[in-house]
Amino acid sequence: MISIKRYLESDRDELLNCILECYRGVLAAIGSTSVQACPPVGSALLENLSRVLEKLSPVVTPPQILETEAQVEQELEKWGLEATEYYRQRTKEFKELLLVMASTAEAVGERDTRYQARFQALSARLAKMADLHDLKEVRASLLTSASELKSCVQEMAQDGKETVAQLRAEVQLCRARIEEVERIAVVDRLTGLANRQGIESALEFRLAQKRRFCLMMLDLNGFKKLNDRYGHLAGDQLLKQFAGELKGVFRATDCAGRWAGDEFVVVLDTSLEEANEFAGRVRKWVFGQYIVEDGGAKRKVQVDAALGVTEWQPGETLAALLGRADKLMYGQKNSR
Repeated sequence: MISIKRYLESDRDELLNCILECYRGVLAAIGSTSVQACPPVGSALLENLSRVLEKLSPVVTPPQILETEAQVEQELEKWGLEATEYYRQRTKEFKELLLVMASTAEAVGERDTRYQARFQALSARLAKMADLHDLKEVRASLLTSASELKSCVQEMAQDGKETVAQLRAEVQLCRARIEEVERIAVVDRLTGLANRQGIESALEFRLAQKRRFCLMMLDLNGFKKLNDRYGHLAGDQLLKQFAGELKGVFRATDCAGRWAGDEFVVVLDTSLEEANEFAGRVRKWVFGQYIVEDGGAKRKVQVDAALGVTEWQPGETLAALLGRADKLMYGQKNSR
């Protein structure tokens, strides 16, 4: 027992660092899980938790721990409310669509019932004609019944066209709403690029097709210092500008997205040689000077990033590919 106590006392800093790293890992896992649970609002939680982690200094103090705990609780509560509201709105929309479809079906049923009554009345009139002996009167009754039957059939045809048109419009509306929900689910709200789920979908599609492609990963250098100096609003401005410039370098068939925080990923349908040429264009046209606002004042900031490019190898898993690209990227960052 005494030896354990001495060990804890002698390696207190190491133990605290270990606990801090575990805490960072838990928060990162929470953020990633939130993205999977509800992508439209999970990305924001992942970003906010990343910012909380950035504020943790290597040597934490009790007040800092309490402050971090309060921030994490606040972010989780906010995420829970936003996720609940998001799914409530989606549920409301689909309920509305179902009610419209139900009312349309009800209208069809009422129409059929209405025409059924008219046909029954016509059948009854035709049955009575069997008792008529005057040929002229029979002919007149037939002409009247035929005219009514023609009118009834025309009305049914017109009603049918209107019902079909209404159903077609409702189906198109439903499809449009579903497509919009699917689009929002894979788009990063801040930058407008693909979010992590969108990037993973693009990668999984290419893996399933066994298509040749490359992966480029970028991690902005000095982004934390910019946030600390000018604030998170300035950081968000920079991320938006950088994302716009990054997207402009690539083709419509490539998938450029924001992986997390200040990390970006691009999926390129090309060879490694051509992907490296694109990397050169990024260094030339995307890296450079940007302008952000700080309390109304415009600040010039120099932006570049660690960049790793690799080509998918047949049979390689998604995790292995991401691991190789990540290693290349951070190898470049550590060599600075």
